[in-house]
Order: sequence, then C-alpha cells, then structure tokens
Amino acid sequence: MMDGLSRLALALAFSLATACQAATVAVAPGDDLAKAVKAAAPGDVLEIARGYYQANLLIDKPLTLRGLGRPTISGGNQHDTIRVTSPDVVIEGLIVRDSGGSLQEQNAGIYFKPGSDRAIVRDCDLTYNLFGLWVEKSNDVLIEHNVITGKRDYSSARRGNGVQLYNSQRARILNNNISFVRDALYVDISHHAVFQGNKLHHSRYGTHYMNSYYNLWEDNDTYYNRGGLALMEVRNQIVRNNRAWGNSDHGIMLRTLQDSVIENNVVARNGRGFFIYDVEYMKLSNNLVIDNAIGVYLSAGSTRNEVEGNDFIGNREQVHYVGTRDEPWGTKRGNHWSNYVGWDRDGDGIGDVPYEAIDVVDRLSWRYPSLKLLLASPAVQALRLISRQFPVLRVPSVVDPHPRMRPGNPEWRKWRD
Repeated sequence: MMDGLSRLALALAFSLATACQAATVAVAPGDDLAKAVKAAAPGDVLEIARGYYQANLLIDKPLTLRGLGRPTISGGNQHDTIRVTSPDVVIEGLIVRDSGGSLQEQNAGIYFKPGSDRAIVRDCDLTYNLFGLWVEKSNDVLIEHNVITGKRDYSSARRGNGVQLYNSQRARILNNNISFVRDALYVDISHHAVFQGNKLHHSRYGTHYMNSYYNLWEDNDTYYNRGGLALMEVRNQIVRNNRAWGNSDHGIMLRTLQDSVIENNVVARNGRGFFIYDVEYMKLSNNLVIDNAIGVYLSAGSTRNEVEGNDFIGNREQVHYVGTRDEPWGTKRGNHWSNYVGWDRDGDGIGDVPYEAIDVVDRLSWRYPSLKLLLASPAVQALRLISRQFPVLRVPSVVDPHPRMRPGNPEWRKWRD
C-alpha cells in the first residue's frame, strides 16, 4: 500500500513525464483536423493556422487547441462541433460554429461531457450553434473572453442557451458577451461559482438560474432581454455591482431565495425593477432602482429582509405590494423615495414622517386602471390625504420609518438621462 506522499510523488512524476513528452503540432489549411486530433498524444498543443476546417471533433485526451489568426471550425450543421470527454482540455482563439440544431440531442458548439474537469475556453467566437457551450458534471472550468451567439434565425423557443452549466463545481464564467440565444446563462445545481463581467443581452433571460448555492454574481450587464437576472430556488448568493436595464419584464428576479446579499446594483428602465417572491433573510442594500414601470414587485410572504440605503427614483409605481400586513423597510438607516412628500424640519437628512409606499388610491388604480388618468386631480389627491388621516381606509403597505431626503448614489442622474 502506498501512502499519500508516495501517491503524490508518483502523480508529480507522471505529470513531469507527460510535460516532457508533449509536442507542438502545426495544423495547416487543407489538413484533416479530426485526424490530427486523433493522432495527437496527451498533453500536445495543436496550433491551428488561419483557415476553414469542417469537422466534428472528439477530444478524449488532455490537449490544447490554439487558433493562430482565428481559424474557423464548422460542424456542418450536425451533431456537436467539438465534443470533449477528457479533463485538462484547453480551447482558445478559435471560431467554433455550425452545430446541429436538435434540442433532443442538445447539439452544442462545444460540449463538455461529465468528467471534463479543468476545461478552459477563452478568446473564442461561438456562433450559429444551438447551445454555445454545454458543461455537464465538470468541475473547475474556466470560460472567459468569448463571444457567443446562437442560431438567430430560429425562434426563441427553438434555440439553445449560450452557456449551459449543469451539476458542476467552482466554475468561473468571466467577461463573455452572449446574445441571441434562448437564455444567455442557464445554471442548475452548480455551486461555488463566479459569474463576473459578462454582457448578457437580446435573449429570453440574461440568466436563468436555479438550485445553486454559494455563488458570486458581480459586474455583469443584462439588457434588452425579456428578463435580466433570474435567481430561483437558491440561497447564499452575493449579487453586487451588476446593471440590469431595458429588460421588458424584470431587471432582477429573486424567487424563493434565502440568506443572500443583493447590493450596489443598478436596475433601470425595466418592466419591473426587482421581482421579489418568497424571499427571506436577504440584505437588499445600496441599489439604484430607477425609471422602471414598477420599482419592486413584492409578494408571497417575502419578509424578514433588511432593506436599507436603496434609492427608488422615478419609478411609475415604486412598490407593488401584495400582503396582509405592513412590511417594514429602512428600520436602521432608511431608503430614498423620490415621491416622498414629507418634510425634514431638523435638517438631518431624514424625513420626519414615515414613507408609505401604498395607499388606498394605489389599490384602487390596480383594480381600475383607468383611474390612473385622474391621479393628478384634486379629488384623487384629497382621497390620498383622507386615507392617511383616517386609518379605517388604510391598506397594508411597505413602510419606511426613516426615509432619506436625498439619494445616496451620486450617478443617479446619468441613469435617468
């Protein structure tokens, strides 16, 4: 029986021997690329010259495929353009295109089968594939600086996703530009991952994300989708410094989420800025929620959350709240509400009367939308005043006891312009 030290020494010796045996193999236009891949030894580097190669590649050993001058590999609109079944595969500097179009077969530009650990895909263009990248049960993958577009002539329902990440650990998805797919990032049962610096646009969802824990979402842009960032059935997330704008449905959806931090995001000009459903023990802080049709849609018992330091500016409806009792926000340091009509007599920057997001007029306008035409009329304004003076007319609301008189985000005007 070998002890742990002996096994480590043997593994290091094997790695060193493999590195010494590795070769650089030049592939030129006209060469049979699939044959070159099959003939390569584990650890080899295939340097592929600029040109057009039609092939459906199977990589079943550790290899590096490195494009020189951005060569094109076309799958001929059938099967996977590249299928990987080995760990330690690097693919960089290539145009990978023209996978098959079968959702049943899950055709992809690059498909990493289970066990393809430590895969790297960088600086590639993946275009006119059904799924751009499919990563299945493979750990420690790095996907960075790629441009991914789908089969744009297909309807949204017939397209695949830009990156499909399933049952994987510690993935890093960094600085990719993904568009014209079904969902730009589709993530399921994948933990301890980092999603950073991506641009996700012109798709159904920028991110469709479920059943995944302990992940970081940072500095991503989701725009011109039906929905921006959708986190569902998850916990222990950090979502910070992202920008979600111009999405027709929601900017950031939080559905059945616990124990997470949502901070310093900009959510602008979406149908609904935040969609919050069945969320508990969340910290929602220092976000800019601006010029959305509805700033926050809040329902399904979303409670016991800390909501502090946010700016709610110019949303046509600040909060749409469905509940049976008041929901307290801003109990420590308050939020800024652009439609707050209270006063600050002592000049400490905090309003002297609490802010209530919803009153009887709001409830009536939800039930009778035509009432919105009269919101500025003296009669409706008098009804607002009366409802606040006589609690019998009061409805459950989000209540902020410390409304801030000024916004905290110094760039809010830039987002409004």
